[in-house]
Amino acid sequence: MAKWSFKVSSFTPVAVLDATNFTDAGYMALMGGSSTQKIEVSEIYMGGQAVASAPSLMVVSRDSTVQVTPTALGAGNSNAALDPATAALAAPPIAFVASGTKRQRSATLGLLNLSYNAFGGIVRWHAYDPSENLKMLGNVASFGELSLSAYSGGTPGLTGAHMIYETF
Repeated sequence: MAKWSFKVSSFTPVAVLDATNFTDAGYMALMGGSSTQKIEVSEIYMGGQAVASAPSLMVVSRDSTVQVTPTALGAGNSNAALDPATAALAAPPIAFVASGTKRQRSATLGLLNLSYNAFGGIVRWHAYDPSENLKMLGNVASFGELSLSAYSGGTPGLTGAHMIYETF
């Protein structure tokens, strides 16, 4: 059991409706590395980087269609253990912002509304008790993939974000 940080330094969320294909580099998502892996997300942070007012309707949700063939994280993005002594996992979690087959946010399994103004705004959601962590299981729909994305509406602005999570 080790804590990890999935970080995206800067991206502009692309607003889409539920059950609609996502646009690469317009979201951040986390998926289990195996069919039995358990993940618990304990913190999500977003910091606004927009140069003008940018109301961003950000949501954390389970995905009803999961990605296939994720694209490796590029410059400015990372998925790393917080403790340098963490042992390598046989099936590491998959953190991604792009994929071959596109994922879709569930219309019924939304978990958090983290709307904010990306013009300098900040949002930090933190589970104060482990029972409040967002839990994932496996690597299939609808409990094996979790995403931070923009819902249709507003004018999403440039954002930096991270998720702190633990694998079991």
